[in-house]
Amino acid sequence: MSSSPETTATVQHFHDTFEKLRAEIAKFMVGQRDVIENVLISVMCGGHVLLEGVPGLGKTALVNTLAKALHLKFQRIQFTPDLLPADIVGTQILVDRDGRKVFEFQQGPVFCNVLLADEINRATPKTQSALLETMQEKRVTVAGTTHTLDSPFFVLATQNPIEQDGTYPLPEAQLDRFFFKLFVPVPSHDDFHEILNRTGGSHVPQINAVASGEDILKMGQIVREVPLDTSIQDYLVKIVRATHPTDVNATERVKKYVRHGSSPRGAQTILAAARVLALLDGRYHVAREDIAKAALPALRHRVLLSFEGEAEGVKTDAVIADVIEKVKA
Repeated sequence: MSSSPETTATVQHFHDTFEKLRAEIAKFMVGQRDVIENVLISVMCGGHVLLEGVPGLGKTALVNTLAKALHLKFQRIQFTPDLLPADIVGTQILVDRDGRKVFEFQQGPVFCNVLLADEINRATPKTQSALLETMQEKRVTVAGTTHTLDSPFFVLATQNPIEQDGTYPLPEAQLDRFFFKLFVPVPSHDDFHEILNRTGGSHVPQINAVASGEDILKMGQIVREVPLDTSIQDYLVKIVRATHPTDVNATERVKKYVRHGSSPRGAQTILAAARVLALLDGRYHVAREDIAKAALPALRHRVLLSFEGEAEGVKTDAVIADVIEKVKA
């Protein structure tokens, strides 16, 4: 990507559209600036997001508001232990057509643009895998017939970190399909006041569509055109490889507390997110600070702690931060 007038205009349009989306979502969502930014980055890159936080922090409201701001079809699935794969992807039903009984495919809620998978860890592994296969393939096969989902298609899944009874933790291979894992924090004192002011009155903020699905697809194409210098790519590869205990750049904390490091998909995620961060900063190239900033949400669910690390309460974020500091040095 050269720094031509056309390129400058393209990058400016990308930045303006991103900021319009952020501002529209902020009409309803109080605070949570980093969470909103990272969700939008994932959307621009065509990725799915895993949101973790206690109930009542606005995870569902964030997804719903995002769908309205993008003028996209929104569906919500409340995951429970008795939910079946057919309840998600759809099933064949017997209908009467001109006096004949025929099977017809009835679409499930997964046929949308923005899908909220609420408390995804409450469903059984069989049901989880039905959704996660759809996330990866962007299509559904029922009774030997393949049905393609609409584009764009994003899954934003939530899970509660407190309640563990009656839950089925996502396996490592399925966690890897999420672009980012984001923690939704408890609002600050001032944000609490603002939440009560916005939701306790008679007027609810009106969310308008400021971009379309087509805009998102075009922005995704712009992201892929941002160039990456060889030295920056080497820096990225070193960070991801250093999350493995056997790597030469692994920190003492990684060697002691990490069971498995990140997959190559983690590196792909960091690269895509770093390109968006560069565009948001008005640059036509990826810098080291973009890589470092994207690494935490991209790797925290891809670096698996050992039993010793979990027993000692080691935080994956702290392990990744150590790795970034060592590689930077």
